[in-house]
Amino acid sequence: MYLRRLLFIIIVIGLLIGGLFAAMVYRAFFSPNTAFANEVVYVFIPSDGSYPELKRQLAPLLEDLDSFEAVARRKLYLSNIKGGKFPIRQGMNNNEIVNSLRSGNTPVQISFNNQESPALLAGRIAEQLEADSLELYRAFMDTSFLQAQGWNSDQALIPYLPNSYELYWNTSAVKFRDRMLKEYRAFWTESRLEKAKAQGLSPEEVMALAAVVHKETAQIDERPKVAGVYLNRLRRGMLLQADPTVIYAIKKSSGNYDTVIRRVLYRDLELDSPFNTYKYPGVPPGLIAMPDISAIEAVLNPETHNFLYFVADTENFGYHIFSETLAQHNRNKAQYVLWLNAQKIRR
Repeated sequence: MYLRRLLFIIIVIGLLIGGLFAAMVYRAFFSPNTAFANEVVYVFIPSDGSYPELKRQLAPLLEDLDSFEAVARRKLYLSNIKGGKFPIRQGMNNNEIVNSLRSGNTPVQISFNNQESPALLAGRIAEQLEADSLELYRAFMDTSFLQAQGWNSDQALIPYLPNSYELYWNTSAVKFRDRMLKEYRAFWTESRLEKAKAQGLSPEEVMALAAVVHKETAQIDERPKVAGVYLNRLRRGMLLQADPTVIYAIKKSSGNYDTVIRRVLYRDLELDSPFNTYKYPGVPPGLIAMPDISAIEAVLNPETHNFLYFVADTENFGYHIFSETLAQHNRNKAQYVLWLNAQKIRR
């Protein structure tokens, strides 16, 4: 009788302990363990991330960090942490959190526009991806990469079409560069290649001329007209004489791309640079800026007209006055110079 009672007590105690253990395991795995009010938050884990770094980010987000760690260890996650951007949703339990951190790498939307140099582009992208600006710059300027495309350092901006793109946050600098090259190749459809050929330009020349058009006017509806002027000049063997190329040449020679130049002076036109289209014929040897799609399309689909000159319109700010003859242009230019002087714009 005594042994039977003892055995019964042992069984009951075992069941209680087992039940308590099961309850603890269930709670650790399946009870909500978030401590934030937002619907979702994200953790960014570096590619070489370790648990201490992840723990630092999780600490303010979880009610019970120890229970998460126990579950993560049991699921063998702590020895297999992957980099990326991962969502944690309000009310998730530890099991769901580990699963999300393991397989929920979420793409990010990155965007960039109109950077004037590879260094500035690298800085812009580094704000949005894990890769730092130096890694990105080195990837952009890699000689082997550029030579493989038939480009030089002055053409390094060519494959980066301003737009929004979906990538993983932990995309490397090289993979970002290669993705942009893929997007650039896809942009150049047979139709666009035929249009470039019809203008007597290579894709690289289209990009270089589009950069000039982009800098000449911010008005998208005016860009085909400006492109038409430059194409007319090229067909007649005239110098482009584009002020933005002179401004770029000044910045490039000084290395200071933050320089603000509102007025090009006669002495500037003497700067000996292949980007100075007052001295050197044809399209510039590289991009003076990153043209957007509208500027590229303007060069591929220019307005047909006989204009050879244009100058800023002081009565319709942002637009230009176009002319067919130098005499007309000089009269228009005189009015613009008077306006500059009245505004005391010296440089």
